Amino acid sequence: MIDEILNLIEPIYLIQSLISLFFAVLFLQSGIDKVVDWKGNLEWLVEHFSKSILKGIVPMMLATVTVLELIAGVLCLVGGIMVAATGYRGIAFIGVMLAAVNILFLFFGQRLAKDYPGAAVLVGYFLLSIFGLYFLR
Repeated sequence: MIDEILNLIEPIYLIQSLISLFFAVLFLQSGIDKVVDWKGNLEWLVEHFSKSILKGIVPMMLATVTVLELIAGVLCLVGGIMVAATGYRGIAFIGVMLAAVNILFLFFGQRLAKDYPGAAVLVGYFLLSIFGLYFLR
């Protein structure tokens, strides 16, 4: 029985779906948290960027990152389901591409804020997004 089920699953579809769904969880949780706790996130980020050249545009940056996270999360969720159900990977590719762009924005901000440990954490996410783009091509 299990062997029959495993024979129905294409390994590449499984990889594509799991990477897409990983980013869906990551970015939907992060984006929803920013919406629900806008004030808390804004206060923390204003302090975080207080000594950087970005200090005057924190609200705009937070809004931009929030919107990108939510869009990437939804596209990755829908795309991951589409890959699993039909093998169609176009939506997942766009979602993971937006995830990679968002991670670059976050990395840029962390580096300018001189939060090097925070920037280092993003490297793993970025590498997974690059692998995801390769597998979804």
